[in-house]
Amino acid sequence: MLAERDLEQLRPRAFAIGYRMLGSVSEAEDVVQEALLRLHRAEERGEEISSPRSWLATVVTRLALDELRSARARREVYVGEWMPEPLVTDGEDDPAARAEMTDSLSLAFLVLLESLTPEQRAAFLLHDVFDYPYAEVATVLDKSEEAVRQLAVRARRQVEQRRPRFETSRERREELADRFFAAAREGELAGLETLLADEVILHGDGGGKAPALALALQGRNRVARTFANWMRVMRGIEGLSFQRVTLNGQPGALIVDGEGRVLSAMALDIADGEIKEVRSLVNPEKLGHLGEVADWRELLGRK
Repeated sequence: MLAERDLEQLRPRAFAIGYRMLGSVSEAEDVVQEALLRLHRAEERGEEISSPRSWLATVVTRLALDELRSARARREVYVGEWMPEPLVTDGEDDPAARAEMTDSLSLAFLVLLESLTPEQRAAFLLHDVFDYPYAEVATVLDKSEEAVRQLAVRARRQVEQRRPRFETSRERREELADRFFAAAREGELAGLETLLADEVILHGDGGGKAPALALALQGRNRVARTFANWMRVMRGIEGLSFQRVTLNGQPGALIVDGEGRVLSAMALDIADGEIKEVRSLVNPEKLGHLGEVADWRELLGRK
């Protein structure tokens, strides 16, 4: 029987699958915890499990499929633009931070996966991202190998048409991000505009629970002016600061107040030496795993 330590060693990969399936840290953690509990119970019953890792991947995927089907209905009535819960991936030990996994972890990629059916998403992720053979994916999804192959082909076709591109040089990404957040913090309109692509897109996710854009905003000048206006409003928040982090494998920052409470998580998509997209998450329900969350209404009410 697997020891507790062995079960915990299985957790990172199981979480990596669950998070990419669901785009939610909390839901992925719940799914993984349930799957680990089922694995423990199966062993207690004396079931012979030749590959606990594969067994766990199967259960996590099936639980995630059930959760995803119900989550899709909730997202259809979501207030404003929906984005996944952000994940800080600064640590070298984070299995999701490996180079070959970074693109599949980005917020842009996770949003793109929302266009797939749950089964397409599972087949694509298991085969193309996690390298499971089609025969094994077929067992997970309880379908024929040919059916799974077709699911993955259709998903791959959709993904490749819209797959985001990112700057290959880490140093260049970090340099541009540092300059962007410095200019944003100071509300420097000209400084912001020099870093943004002509057709840059600004996304905001408040979920109706914090001030955010109702729709994505496009265009260098419009995005720069929006940031400048935001900072004029936020300057009244005592001790406001930008903490640079890596979010979902991309340059980002946590905006916190003077007490260290999180106001927003912001990630940048950078390619060709320009910032192509900015994603700002202020929905407090999606920030709790990053630390104590600030109350926007309370802070803005102080002004």
